[in-house]
Amino acid sequence: MDLNPADDRKRLIAIAGGIALLAGVGGIIIGRATDEPTAAGATAEEAEAGEEEGEEDHGPEGFVAVPLANLEAVGIRTERITAGSLGSEILAQATATAPPTGRSSLTARADGAITSIYKRLGDGVGAGETVALLESREAAAIIAERASATARAQATAAALNRERRLFDAKITARQDLEAAQAEAAQAQAELRRTQAAVTAAGVTSDGRHIAVRSLISGRITKMDAELGAFVSAGTELFEVANPRSVQIEAAVPWSDAQRIRPGDRAVIELGDGATLDAVVRSTTPSLDTESRAATVVLSPSGIPAGLTQGQAFRVRITPRGGATGNRIVIPEGAVQSVEGRDVVFVQVNGGFQATPVSAGQRSGGRIEILGGIKPGAVIATEGAFVLKSQLGASEAEH
Repeated sequence: MDLNPADDRKRLIAIAGGIALLAGVGGIIIGRATDEPTAAGATAEEAEAGEEEGEEDHGPEGFVAVPLANLEAVGIRTERITAGSLGSEILAQATATAPPTGRSSLTARADGAITSIYKRLGDGVGAGETVALLESREAAAIIAERASATARAQATAAALNRERRLFDAKITARQDLEAAQAEAAQAQAELRRTQAAVTAAGVTSDGRHIAVRSLISGRITKMDAELGAFVSAGTELFEVANPRSVQIEAAVPWSDAQRIRPGDRAVIELGDGATLDAVVRSTTPSLDTESRAATVVLSPSGIPAGLTQGQAFRVRITPRGGATGNRIVIPEGAVQSVEGRDVVFVQVNGGFQATPVSAGQRSGGRIEILGGIKPGAVIATEGAFVLKSQLGASEAEH
């Protein structure tokens, strides 16, 4: 086949142009490929710097930032743990009762009819305040005795003064003066007795009524008085209790009560995870005839608003000397599962740190910790699930 020289020249020019075009495109691709590692390296450096900044902002792994002032607002309660074991703790049912000085019965001091009632059930009263009045004939008799004693005391005092003047004038003998002194002393003693009777009976100034007064400050918790009702001396009309005066009585089996001594530490479980520290005040030497249990009296460290007389709850008593090594016992709710591990949230500066622990046996809503934390640490006993949720959200953001 014959080739035209002109056509060959055109074909060579086209091939050269294609090669040049491919070379240009290849240069661009090579340039991009060369630039990409540099950009990737910069991104890795920035990411590493970002991770370092995140660690500075969020603290170490497992840390949850919670300001101390916000603990109550988010429902977190803490407890300082002590050494012990499930075997050393004594669990018992208890009731809040009034101590001897925290409750008073208001009775009628004499026979009479109720003519006035100044308080109702639940009303507050002060110490010495009059709650009701009784109209009584005995009130008049007591006042009459005091009036007679007053008159006799005045007469004997006057006779004594007269005898003293006569004796000083050497008109009468000393024995007459001494007899007058004895009579005056007897009259004064009788006057003091009748005055004490008026005060003890609560006789009012009109001499007709006897006042029923409260011995303590508190609230009326029982009322058996009706207007016009005739009552006998000794009848209980009202009961007053001081709601801020409370003691705890726990029913403990005799075998466990023998391990308890005054001063032993106890914890009162108020409900909803709230607790109150207490100490053992005393233990009864005999058993209750119905429950066959000893009564252990606990003195709480304070009286919160939710603690009232008659309330029932559970208590945990830890006899001294019952601790077992470094084991501790905490509420089950304080142990949370994070990534398949049991952890507790230990309070640290600025928040809480999730700390892995080894859990042991469980009983009565309590769990024994075999290792991971030591006595003296402060942990979140209520609201630990909130901390777990916050920790999970923080890790998800990272």
